Amino acid sequence: MATSSILTNVVIRDSKKAEVFADALEASSRDPKRKPSAPTIPILCDADAIRSFLVKKGQKQ
Repeated sequence: MATSSILTNVVIRDSKKAEVFADALEASSRDPKRKPSAPTIPILCDADAIRSFLVKKGQKQ
């Protein structure tokens, strides 16, 4: 499973290697290669906005 590799304990005894590892984690979080597969879903609180959304959804089907 993909999550098993994420949940692995990592032991680094060399301080330079630990610093390189931490830098790599920071760099990967700043520039992720994966893009979301779908845009974010808007949160609709207004009744008119919800009606409009449902009308548009019904027209697509």
